[in-house]
Amino acid sequence: MNVIATDRAPGAIGPYSQGCEVNGMIYTSGQIPVDPDTGSIPEGIAAQAEQSCKNVGAILTAAGSGYDKVVKTTCFLAEIADFAAFNEVYAKYFISKPARSCVAVKDLPKGVLCEIEAVAVK
Repeated sequence: MNVIATDRAPGAIGPYSQGCEVNGMIYTSGQIPVDPDTGSIPEGIAAQAEQSCKNVGAILTAAGSGYDKVVKTTCFLAEIADFAAFNEVYAKYFISKPARSCVAVKDLPKGVLCEIEAVAVK
């Protein structure tokens, strides 16, 4: 197992890594919309979805993969009412249309509106 680490995505805030590579598969940890340069969180679901997608992309790039190689995502929304707005942003990044689960949850870390994790091939 190879641990993936990059300063282009937020660092892990607990006992886990940003991602791992095992047998040519990349597994990212859930990415919330924290800007890795400033530590700030943008306002609104569209901006937060954008930053979460960028954070996933940074980990994929660090692992030698990319959005086009994602086979599965799991998306968490604080409000299911944000589903359509989230999808508009998500569709710009995950153009290969990987398999996906998207669920509403009670709370997310730091009070954010979304979180995205991905599984990709290298």
